[in-house]
Amino acid sequence: MAFPAKWQFVVAGVVALLITGCSKQQSSETWAPVATIDSATTGSITGTVTLEGAPPMLRPIDMSASPACVQANASPVVPPLVVTGERGALANVVIYVKDGLGNYRFDAPKDPVVLMQKNCMYEPHVLALMTNQPFEIENNDPTMHNVHPMPKHNRQWSTSQPAGSAALKSSFARPELAMPVLCNVHPWMRAFVFAFDNPYFAVTWKTGKFELQNLPPGTYTIEAWQENFSAQDQTVTIAPKESKAISFTFLSPAKSGD
Repeated sequence: MAFPAKWQFVVAGVVALLITGCSKQQSSETWAPVATIDSATTGSITGTVTLEGAPPMLRPIDMSASPACVQANASPVVPPLVVTGERGALANVVIYVKDGLGNYRFDAPKDPVVLMQKNCMYEPHVLALMTNQPFEIENNDPTMHNVHPMPKHNRQWSTSQPAGSAALKSSFARPELAMPVLCNVHPWMRAFVFAFDNPYFAVTWKTGKFELQNLPPGTYTIEAWQENFSAQDQTVTIAPKESKAISFTFLSPAKSGD
């Protein structure tokens, strides 16, 4: 369709404005500056996680369907749902920065994080790594396992791993919390894997202690996750070069019912 000469300049101007507007909108949506961390100002958050009250009493795992697993364990194995140390220190709790990091970007470590299959159990029961960091699964048992991660936002896969075979190698492209890892041969085997896009996370051992190092100054939401209890959040503000100590306390079912 041809426009009269006097309208051609008007149409051309409108088209130019539309193109410029779309270009600016697309640019603002797809580009954001990446902040740089000043190592001279970073601080840390340390703390402990404890369980108040007695841990739940759990029945030993029935491994009778697999003689190799029975032979591998000299005594009955209790599911590691709630593992405590001295004075109620709580293990297998994931502490991480839930919110407040902004536009920082971090490179993944090149060293692999290893999940072992030992005595027909996954060790450690809970582990964490960064996105795109190498993830390896070893079979240290004299029997075959089947490794089956079940993420919702990453690739799900299932691979048999005979005794004595090489480690399985993988990684996780997207951040995701509490990804179950099963064994299709031994249904009692279960682990949880966390993948973060930053290095500010920790998993407690039986000491219940954790530390988040090299945090830039700011206000953060720190979350504590434990598979048997509801997650807990705390808001923490750290100034340049400041270190703060916090604590999380979970209540056992018996204690919360008192």
